[in-house]
Amino acid sequence: MTAEKTKRKLTTILSADVKGYSRLMGEDEEWTVRTLKGYNDLMGNLIQQHRGRVVDAIGDNLMAEFASVVDAVQCGVEIQQALRAKNALLPEARRVEFRIGINLGDVIEDGERIYGDGVNIAARLEGLAEAGGICISESAYQQVENKLPLRYEDLGEHQFKNIAKPMRVYRAQIKPEVASEKKAKPRQWPKSAIGLVVILIVVVAALVIWKLYTPPVPKMEVASKEKTALLLPDAPSIAVLPFVNMSEDPKQEFFADGATDEIINKLSKVPNLFVIARNSTFTYKGKAVKVKQVSEELGVRYVLEGGLQRSGDRIRITAQLIDALTGHHLWAERYERDLQDIFALQDEITLKILMAIQVKLTGEDQSSIAEKYFRGKQGFNCWLKIMEGMNHMYRFNVGDNNLARRIAEEAIAMCPEVPAAYYLMGCVHSIDYYLGSHSSPQETVDKGIQMTQKALTLNESYGQARGLLSFLYIAKREYEKSIAEGERAAALNPSDATVIGFYATSLHFAGRSEEAIPLFEKSIRLNPFGPVFVYLNLGNALQMTGRFEEAVSAYKKAIQRAPNYIWCHLMLAANYSKMGREKEARAEAEEVLRINPKFSLDFFAKTSLMKEQSLKENTLNALRKTGLK
Repeated sequence: MTAEKTKRKLTTILSADVKGYSRLMGEDEEWTVRTLKGYNDLMGNLIQQHRGRVVDAIGDNLMAEFASVVDAVQCGVEIQQALRAKNALLPEARRVEFRIGINLGDVIEDGERIYGDGVNIAARLEGLAEAGGICISESAYQQVENKLPLRYEDLGEHQFKNIAKPMRVYRAQIKPEVASEKKAKPRQWPKSAIGLVVILIVVVAALVIWKLYTPPVPKMEVASKEKTALLLPDAPSIAVLPFVNMSEDPKQEFFADGATDEIINKLSKVPNLFVIARNSTFTYKGKAVKVKQVSEELGVRYVLEGGLQRSGDRIRITAQLIDALTGHHLWAERYERDLQDIFALQDEITLKILMAIQVKLTGEDQSSIAEKYFRGKQGFNCWLKIMEGMNHMYRFNVGDNNLARRIAEEAIAMCPEVPAAYYLMGCVHSIDYYLGSHSSPQETVDKGIQMTQKALTLNESYGQARGLLSFLYIAKREYEKSIAEGERAAALNPSDATVIGFYATSLHFAGRSEEAIPLFEKSIRLNPFGPVFVYLNLGNALQMTGRFEEAVSAYKKAIQRAPNYIWCHLMLAANYSKMGREKEARAEAEEVLRINPKFSLDFFAKTSLMKEQSLKENTLNALRKTGLK
């Protein structure tokens, strides 16, 4: 930097860092980085609101400058109050607590960067501050002494490294203090009058303190109806984000995921409520996302987020419900319970959500029956095992499905009267059929039906099991049974995307594609990032009804989800052939042979699940034109 380019100015510097940052990083780097990013975003917004700018933000350090000392101190106070509110939702050992130093001083300006003693002093002041506290220099104190409703503690003079002269330091007392001075009691006043005066003073003081010092809810960006990727439904709509595992044990991930699943399942049983499926909300797992983003990408008004920590036989759950269109926190709570109370706790959280968004329960009681089957320590361990199995099963690959099978066997042996254990095994068999990973497809379908029927014997109102049974009956070409089970499942779980998808699939393969299309669209709306079979069969239904252009879009989305799933390319090839787009049809046929060089149209004829023979023949003729044999 040359002398000609040197530019000096007087400015206010705010310097902040995290107390115990190294410890937090050592314990969990990913969680700390993710949490710190969210906190930095919050601080950046507050700094901007107070007419400041962020100069630098590296690691756990953040530096900002302000033209006004008053703005800087006021911003520092609001930052600490906002972070205190967020940290209250975290266990004490995982709280990200900032220290802030503020100095008014001369600095060297070089483009967007600032340097010099003014900056160094702010950093030294930050080191003197307590976690969640603020220290300011004497030069800053002189500017704000009587301008903000704060008290300041004189910490005396301090000699800072590489700074020539000692400097007096003041601590801003963010929390109000109770004055210790006592007024002399006038002897002539009756005791009753004194008591009334004291009560009045206490009430007034409490109101003033509450007004001045209650931490404000951090301002947040609100979602826009105009910017949502999908139109907001008429019914109240909600996305439940994956609960964060705040335990030190990474093995507890499935426990947090299971709790999230249960809450989604409970909400999906409520009529007149639009609930985004877990496949879509779990795409945000492990990511620092804003409520605004979730709302606009999934097309919902309400977002639930929270965290779960397990320690021995105790659990701590924090949760907050946010109206994304207004930015208001409708409800927030922190629970500490015995581990075996988690089922009642999930019901309580569900009811709190429904009360907050004013959805009334209709019909029979919608509360969970989990406690009926998972009582005592043995029952609770069984629930944990089933949740672990579901966690693997949802990954939809051969390795995880085989692991889910072993876990399901253990769950059935451990708790033979629990329907969810048999449902898990039914899912495993259905995925075997879906992935083509079993040597005898018909045998795995029969086993899946057997397991699912056992679950329904134990609980005939198990909506998800009925949905699964509907899918399995399609594989056996028992279409009327499939439709009947699909209808019953949809009535039991009207907001379950997978259940609705199963019902739509049964209608499509039975030759009722026109009826199936709006149900597929509803399933996709409930689960925008849903399973490949929904997009594939939507494409099939559109193709069978002559809506070829729309079918192309559905097939391409299916291929995005499963690039090597042969049926997606096969049916897209048939669709292109029917449209007369021969070049594209042959390209998709080549993809079919790339995936399975031994593919034959005879295989298609034998494995196609379409009931109507004329529709099957029409598709076969279209495939012959692509060069497939």
